[in-house]
Amino acid sequence: MTALFSPLTIGDLTLENRVVVSPMCQYSAVDGVAGDWHLAHLGTLANSGAGLVVVEATAVEPEGRISAGDLGLYDDATQQALARVVSFCKRNGNARMGLQIAHAGRKASSQRPWEGGGPLPAGEGAWPTCGPSALAFADGWHIPSEMQAADLERVLEAHVSTARRAVALGFDLLEVHAAHGYLLHQFLSPLSNRREDDYGGSPEARMRYPLRVIAAVRDALPNGFPLGVRITGADWIEGGLTPDDAVAFALGLRKLGVDFVCVTGGGIAPNVAPRLGPAYQAGFAETVRRGAGILTRAVGLIATPEQAQAVVAEGKADFVALGRAFLDNPHWGWQAAQALGAEVRRPPQYQRAAPAAWPGIGYR
Repeated sequence: MTALFSPLTIGDLTLENRVVVSPMCQYSAVDGVAGDWHLAHLGTLANSGAGLVVVEATAVEPEGRISAGDLGLYDDATQQALARVVSFCKRNGNARMGLQIAHAGRKASSQRPWEGGGPLPAGEGAWPTCGPSALAFADGWHIPSEMQAADLERVLEAHVSTARRAVALGFDLLEVHAAHGYLLHQFLSPLSNRREDDYGGSPEARMRYPLRVIAAVRDALPNGFPLGVRITGADWIEGGLTPDDAVAFALGLRKLGVDFVCVTGGGIAPNVAPRLGPAYQAGFAETVRRGAGILTRAVGLIATPEQAQAVVAEGKADFVALGRAFLDNPHWGWQAAQALGAEVRRPPQYQRAAPAAWPGIGYR
């Protein structure tokens, strides 16, 4: 049995393998409502050979959407639409289904990437944004309002409400987004948090609100229900978060009963130049895994079966998530298993394409 295709238990959930389809925004919802695109996209990935598919960053309130095309789970309409997608994937797919929940904070009210990715102009449906401090994401971006006590409680309760809706929908796993420059990351980073109250200043104070939100989400979930958090390994900017900060945050999450962290980087400011390369952020995952003693997922330009296998086999992370690789090849998991001499389940309709159906011949 290869390391990558061995089982992994998270809370009360056991995954068949350690391959995850990373949450990837599709910017294709209407007023937060999932549609046919999500059904086709996620329905295909549910039979990709991955042990887990995580649905894209899903807003906990309308104002928390990155763009007008973002998926949401904050009212009955968004819940009913997503129920159709989740039900289809669980009936017809072999992967477990997870959901990432998020609030974009000061990066909300933006254009879709193929429309430019900048801030929405006032005449194109822009909405007010909020953040830990009244600091714009970049020159030309809207200035968010500094969150007050009522805002903090509203957003916390929105995370809790969305978590409960996710459980009701039948998701197998939940993760909270606290990276990529979105709201909880904005509280964590000294580059975006200049508060002078209990939620700003020292690293411990900057962690306080994200930990409050995640503690409330943990309390809202059933015992044993797996909860993870996507965290930042580094801001890639001088004066920003470092791997040591990631370890400290992961230790705090572990104390709350969080089951795993997914370690990524960047996003707190534009025009940041990370040192790109295959599995370039796996080192962050390894640092956090060793320093915090928590299950850890690695991401970041993991493209080939051999790269994914090495990350797990060498102990850099417990599992890996791939995004672009699955967009390019929705059956990446099948072919990775074949390359590594492992087996994954396929739907019966596709069994005749399995290598066993072509003895001594291989794929045609």
